[in-house]
Amino acid sequence: MSDVASSPRVLGASAAEIAFVWFQRIVAVYCLFFGVLYWVKLVGFYPGPLWRFDLMPVHWQVAASVLAVFFPFAAAGLWMLASWGPVIWFICAAMETAMYAGMPALFGERLTIVAAHIVVALVYIALRTVIHLQKRRQRQ
Repeated sequence: MSDVASSPRVLGASAAEIAFVWFQRIVAVYCLFFGVLYWVKLVGFYPGPLWRFDLMPVHWQVAASVLAVFFPFAAAGLWMLASWGPVIWFICAAMETAMYAGMPALFGERLTIVAAHIVVALVYIALRTVIHLQKRRQRQ
């Protein structure tokens, strides 16, 4: 009998894997919220003087249009736990970070959004690292 066949296997998910699923679902809701906010801005229900698509500067038209599509798409991928969900979220986070931290003269300075993206990325990396180490330890 081989060692692999006689070693006990854990069939349930670990606490880190369960936390990772919940984390992705929470980020999915957050992405859906941001996507809806961008759509509200594009449609014109936002209480700002230039927050209607035809009145926006071109740089805001491009950014708001892309993010209005990408954020709900990221939310769907994260909610379904698809491998492409975090990738689309990363594109959205990188774009907003570039907008608010890299070009504050054009888009304004929203460091709370940038900080939120950094925190989400760090938590994601930490959970993926813990899950990877657990699986590696389980294989050995």
